Amino acid sequence: MVKKDCFGILEKVFPMGQEGLREVPSGCFECDEKKECLKSALESRDGLAFRDEILSRTPVDGLAGRLRRWSEKKFLDRLIKQKGENR
Repeated sequence: MVKKDCFGILEKVFPMGQEGLREVPSGCFECDEKKECLKSALESRDGLAFRDEILSRTPVDGLAGRLRRWSEKKFLDRLIKQKGENR
């Protein structure tokens, strides 16, 4: 099966809307590959950076919460660097 040109591209399958929030385009809802496509987009370098941004805005409680967020941010940072090396 041939993938569409937009497959896995964050800015095409989860673009920033006019109100500053990311939105799924209406055409994506009918697509048979929507789940794999969005998953691929979120695993891309841009998607990982987006996930890191969301994590930075998430409130945390206590030391355990801060340590968990720090660990997740380190993991995402490592993945982002790996994606950069694979270009």
